[in-house]
Amino acid sequence: MRITVIGTGYVGLVTGACFADLGHEVIGVDKDPEKVARLERGEAGIYEIGLPELLSRHLGENLSFATDAREAVKRSEIVFITVGTPQGEDGSADLTYVREAAEEIAAGIESYKVIVNKSTMPVGSTRLVERIVRECAAGEEFDVVSNPEFLREGTAVRDFMHPDRIVIGTDSQRAAGIMAELYRPLNAPLIITDPASAEMIKYASNAFLATKVSFINAISNICEAVDADVKEVALGMGYDHRIGFEFLRSGPGFGGSCFPKDCRALIEIAREHGYHFYLLEGVMQVNQEQMELMAKKVEGRLGGLEGKTIAAWGLAFKAGTDDVRESPALEIVRMLAERGARVRAYDPQAMENARRSFPELECAESALDAVRDADLLLILTDWDEFKLQDFRKVGELMRNKEILDTRNCLEPLSIRRLGFTYEGVGR
Repeated sequence: MRITVIGTGYVGLVTGACFADLGHEVIGVDKDPEKVARLERGEAGIYEIGLPELLSRHLGENLSFATDAREAVKRSEIVFITVGTPQGEDGSADLTYVREAAEEIAAGIESYKVIVNKSTMPVGSTRLVERIVRECAAGEEFDVVSNPEFLREGTAVRDFMHPDRIVIGTDSQRAAGIMAELYRPLNAPLIITDPASAEMIKYASNAFLATKVSFINAISNICEAVDADVKEVALGMGYDHRIGFEFLRSGPGFGGSCFPKDCRALIEIAREHGYHFYLLEGVMQVNQEQMELMAKKVEGRLGGLEGKTIAAWGLAFKAGTDDVRESPALEIVRMLAERGARVRAYDPQAMENARRSFPELECAESALDAVRDADLLLILTDWDEFKLQDFRKVGELMRNKEILDTRNCLEPLSIRRLGFTYEGVGR
């Protein structure tokens, strides 16, 4: 099929490249000509495993990029909207870019199109896009479909190619048939429902996963108080098939471009319809308190922060990505620096993005460079590079052999045998 993808961020770029890999003809559209030029050279601009290989394989063949949405839409049967839906001041999703994309699509409609809302959008967005396109392209034939994405940064290509399910929200049998055929090669469970339910599935899924993270973090704090080990507790919980192991890892809190934004948006959606979502508000409060608790742990271990040097390993919100949006790692580093500590940070992929958000950030050239003369090593992102360090060398470089492992990624007994004072979370 001929596909246009409007927006070339994480979702749009991965979606376009993966559809190209499935044999479709794909045009990625972005307003920024410099970004388009970089993409045409095969430069993804984001760290995502497997994405550079897909770009290299299909560029110049069935994958191209352009700035003219109107012409791209004319040449396509299916048009995906994958633009940003940033958080507004009240927590709701800002649909400015979605509205602009809908108007651009309307300008290019000359024959039947399936328009697909792929970005995470509030309930009612499918109807909104349909209304905008109908106003701007009266008499033209089209259908608007909700097809939420479930891509995790760091594993987005794999998630696209091996999805748990594909959700299609539409009232049109014609559009449902085209979308089912589009995704048929993936051989995944297909849920065809109404647009509002499809939109709600995405928000409900992310809110539930965020709830699991905040729940296990709350449990980890109780474990510390009663001398239990949260990793053992999570193991015992996870074998219950009703619960499962996923998202039961305690840590400094959740972050990234989805969970915080989507939880706030769902709270706002509920409020607009007269429901106070106390449970989800609690999830967000626990998440914020968890970050604060990590900063207090550091302060407690060092007897104050003024004049102390802290080596921070990790800035990305999780391993496998360079994304620092709402990263608990970066927020904790910021808290410590504001309270008088000198923080020297290192991350294998995210330092450039972190500097954009926190220009005063002091970055090290390597993990070992970060720990030189440090009073404490703070592990904030569980990159494999950190787990595989020579900790004898780490200890030799540090002023004090103190480790706070907020990701519980090290084995406590082995680290303590090397003379470190080690503390995890909930252990």
